[in-house]
Amino acid sequence: MSDNYSYQILKLEGQAKRARFTTVHGVVETPVFMNVGTQAAIKGAVSTDDLYDIDTQMVLGNTYHLHLRPSDELIMEMGGLHHFMNWDRPILTDSGGFQVFSLADLRKIKEEGVTFASHIDGRRIFMGPEESMRIQSHLASTVAMAFDECPHARAERDYVEQSVERTTRWLYRCKEELDRLNSMDETINKSQLLFGINQGAIFPDIRKDNARQIAELDLPGYAIGGLAVGETHEEMYYILEEVVCCLPQNKPTYLMGVGTPLNILEAVERGVDFFDCVYPSRNGRHGHAYTKFGRMNLLNKRYEKDDRPVEEGCGCPACRRYSRAYIHHLFKAREMLGMRLLVLHNLYFYNHLMQEIRDALDEGRFKEYKREKVLQMSGISEL
Repeated sequence: MSDNYSYQILKLEGQAKRARFTTVHGVVETPVFMNVGTQAAIKGAVSTDDLYDIDTQMVLGNTYHLHLRPSDELIMEMGGLHHFMNWDRPILTDSGGFQVFSLADLRKIKEEGVTFASHIDGRRIFMGPEESMRIQSHLASTVAMAFDECPHARAERDYVEQSVERTTRWLYRCKEELDRLNSMDETINKSQLLFGINQGAIFPDIRKDNARQIAELDLPGYAIGGLAVGETHEEMYYILEEVVCCLPQNKPTYLMGVGTPLNILEAVERGVDFFDCVYPSRNGRHGHAYTKFGRMNLLNKRYEKDDRPVEEGCGCPACRRYSRAYIHHLFKAREMLGMRLLVLHNLYFYNHLMQEIRDALDEGRFKEYKREKVLQMSGISEL
């Protein structure tokens, strides 16, 4: 095990893992939800002080967006992403590869890499494995993700096979380039870690072959990409069951871009321990709050005179001080404070859902906890 990180499994219950991931920027207790800070900030006017207050362990930044604005060179000049956004806990940066999927109408893929048209001003941008690693090295994140292509879940088999083979070749180039960058004197974080990404759409044999192949590189961690991009939940769970067992159990397993609280519970049971998703912040900005009984819409008139907190017993900044009626009013009046309070509530909910999962695993009762939680959250959509 490298001296710049460690991953220790503390408890197993079936395939579910309770672990501790130690990095140069601190310790992460897993299973963990990474709060998404696309442009070095959580959307909804959430500060890093807020993130500490709601017990955030790790945040995620977007390589593509930060490369465009303010630029990775500027962030490097400012001392790296940690210094720039005033956050001293771990940060994971994605590779820019998801934009290969999401900007499908604005890109061209070749063996060398991908040419994009910027969504901001239309200028042409080239990004390949080496460019992605250099950008992420400038950002000096704790974990850099390998550059990959994310095929659509319903893509044709021939296309998926070719895409996965190219992504695997790109992974070898990523590793070589990051090793080189980590050896340079001017590099801010010489202990930056590389996670590989498993792809293969919903073809289990392609997924498993790819998982076994990238596992041979003995990387610090592995992600499962290309899910929650068009397949059903049942298909997602089936792919996880098929693939996770082919990845090293003694390394972090990260399910990218997933998902709902129920998705997380199902994935933890199948051996996943890292998650990220925009749902809590995006839904909060649109007036939707996550609770232990399901999701509620604070825009509904029924909350106009409701003096209760969003969720009884919740310790988030919104529930400690404000009523449903007040937050309902803020949204109707288009006051930014409404968005901010619900984003804080939702992130707190997700962070503390993960704490409950860790506690259940510590106590050997995760299966029972999951069964109760699924019943509780599935039963009521409105409070």
